[in-house]
Amino acid sequence: MAKGRVSIVVERCKACGFCVEFCPSHVLALSSAFNSKGYHPPHVVHPEKCSGCDLCGMYCPDFAICATKIDAKRADPAKGGAK
Repeated sequence: MAKGRVSIVVERCKACGFCVEFCPSHVLALSSAFNSKGYHPPHVVHPEKCSGCDLCGMYCPDFAICATKIDAKRADPAKGGAK
């Protein structure tokens, strides 16, 4: 199960690729789709590998992406968390 979650604001992205390049878990890839500005924003290809380290967000010059840690107990009903 993933320990983190990536959030992407597609319209802010200029497809610099820093988030893809610096992700230690290789969670991201640049999409083949375009945003309204004509750039290829990133998309999550391996969500289960995300650790929530937020290196993607730290390197993003446009504040278009961030990762957050997930509390596994709250996210998993089998562990007594929310449904």
